[in-house]
Amino acid sequence: MTIYHHSFDSALGRIYCAATDRGVCRIDLPHVDSEDFISSLKRAYPGAELRSGGTHNMRLHEEIGEYLDGNRREFTVPLDLKATDFATAVLHEVASIPYGATRTYGDIAQALNKPGGARAVGGANAHNPLPLVIPCHRVVASNGLGGYGGGLDLKRRLLAIEGAADYQ
Repeated sequence: MTIYHHSFDSALGRIYCAATDRGVCRIDLPHVDSEDFISSLKRAYPGAELRSGGTHNMRLHEEIGEYLDGNRREFTVPLDLKATDFATAVLHEVASIPYGATRTYGDIAQALNKPGGARAVGGANAHNPLPLVIPCHRVVASNGLGGYGGGLDLKRRLLAIEGAADYQ
């Protein structure tokens, strides 16, 4: 198996991404560095050949730039999501949240017919390997922003780009 990796500067800072031949499998936001990113890829894909570049990563680079400039509302780059069945269901539900809208962890749990499952949804959301493309920043707590792996300032910035006025 070959894993292609790429990094680029953005309005948010340096973004790292990885893809298989099927699609983008990992995005890390600016809170990581190059060494940590490569080390994590080696752990997640033992024995894989790591190569720089990749057509899916180049397309993602372009789409993220358009998104951050306010010129893209949906990502079209192919994805190669690997997660548990429950996490996959959560992330598919999160991916359906419209641009500029938010849902609570409880809303997601309810949509999955898992009443009382808000914490489990939060856990799955916290391990989203494809932030921005699967917009986990659109999931908020019932009493405010909740958490975000990239930090609450970044979550506020992303919601502001989308015009989610309640969280600016």
